[in-house]
Amino acid sequence: MRKLPLVVALTAVLLSSVAVAGTDKKDEKAAAAKSDAAVMVQPQTSTSEGSVTVEGKKIDYKAVAGTLVLHGSGDKEDEPQISMFYAAYFKKGVNASKRPITFIYNGGPGSATVWLHMGAFGPKRVVTADDTHTPAAPYQLVNNDYSLLDASDVVFIDAPGAGFSRLIANDADHGKRAEQMKERKKDVYGVDGDGHAFAQFITQFMSQYGRWNSPKYLFGESYGTTRSAVVANILENEDSVDLNGVILLSQILSFDTSVDGPEFNPGIDLPYELGLPTYAATAFYHHKLPQQPAALEPFLKEVEQCAMGDYAQALMQGSRLGAAQKQAVAEKLHQYTGLPVAYLLKANLRVSGGMFEHALQADTDTTTGRLDTRFSGPSMDPMGKSSDYDPQSSAISSAYVAAFNNYVRTELKFGQNQPYRLFADIDHWDFSHKAPGAHGEALQSSTNVMTDLAAAMKTNPNLKVYVNGGYYDLATPYFAADYEDHHLPIPASLDANISYSWYPSGHMVYAHEPSLKLLHDNVARFIDQTDNLGAH
Repeated sequence: MRKLPLVVALTAVLLSSVAVAGTDKKDEKAAAAKSDAAVMVQPQTSTSEGSVTVEGKKIDYKAVAGTLVLHGSGDKEDEPQISMFYAAYFKKGVNASKRPITFIYNGGPGSATVWLHMGAFGPKRVVTADDTHTPAAPYQLVNNDYSLLDASDVVFIDAPGAGFSRLIANDADHGKRAEQMKERKKDVYGVDGDGHAFAQFITQFMSQYGRWNSPKYLFGESYGTTRSAVVANILENEDSVDLNGVILLSQILSFDTSVDGPEFNPGIDLPYELGLPTYAATAFYHHKLPQQPAALEPFLKEVEQCAMGDYAQALMQGSRLGAAQKQAVAEKLHQYTGLPVAYLLKANLRVSGGMFEHALQADTDTTTGRLDTRFSGPSMDPMGKSSDYDPQSSAISSAYVAAFNNYVRTELKFGQNQPYRLFADIDHWDFSHKAPGAHGEALQSSTNVMTDLAAAMKTNPNLKVYVNGGYYDLATPYFAADYEDHHLPIPASLDANISYSWYPSGHMVYAHEPSLKLLHDNVARFIDQTDNLGAH
């Protein structure tokens, strides 16, 4: 056999080695994915103990960090589909079967529940600056004086694909497993699929921990309030689970009320009207009003009346609105928002949330926060039309993420070799929704779950709903929540089942410590009044 030149022989050997290495790496990756799937189909738990002092009262608790595996339905009921992570805290020394239990989750959609866990109701709380950027690590994790454990056991749940929750694709074939994952995302990443996953988690959790006879509550924030309406209806009308209460924080039930991008939905003026009181509160906070009112809340009552009165009537006229009347409305809006009259006229009296955030402090090239308009930061593009980022999110997110990643591994003893995903890897979220009572395949073009909450309230007339929000929240304005709940399709006799509390804070009400104390006290009182147990 003729010998190859040395350089050719070496090249052949190297190419062969690269090919083998590439194959080995591909095989290793496939084997690792298969191994991870095998681990996920088995529920995981890690138990620890601790104590928290809530407003002077010491509470000993057992903590369980773990996963529940959710299966499909019908011919797929034996097929594991989702591994959902939770962190549950159970008060020690009480009758667990009668102790209230609250299922808590953030929104996104597709967000982990690090925010409510580390900022609101867990036994530990991360300390952040009130309305400015929190300095970098090390961050301070302290006893949470306002943990909800004095009133209820609490279960923090990560949405599928977020946190330590994972979608499960366990086919042995790599290609089929990829198709299976694609199918999982399609089934779960949407209003209805997400709602059914959370409802299934809750019923499965109650079975595992013997909590079927406990007073039961849902607590959702932001998109979590959308989820709560869907889950409440599923639990009540598909699973025969009567809830004691649904607690909504920073509510959005109808996406037609959102101030995010209403300019792309012409003819729908409601967002501008419902956002006006938050614009006014923000201008009040930053001292941008032509005449500063003495107090916030009386001022907001005046703005609310204008929003639903003169302002709404002016917008309803569209191009029929006369120049003199348009000028008068712009001058009134200037008094309420601090925005220049010329700007308001050029905007045709319609200012979206992003436009307001960019324009309010434009004279100093400063962008106003979205989730909490008390926050400000340097504008990315001073010449832009809308804000390019949210100063509030940038100011505190790192503290929450770092604190939880350290806490869950060192104190809850979970997730040592797993990445904690702040958000699920969502390619597309299906916002279409089949409302209760809709026939055939009729789907909404814009998500609105007001009918779901109404159905749950009508089939369980004892169900109480508690709505909470911040005056400085432009992601889900408080007046939009008020409007939605006063337009629920329920009989007048059920109106009294809904109560409200508003706070001098933003979307994450609890990021402002005085508001966190009020939120805790109000929610604890709500649970005490609705748990049907008396002292516990």
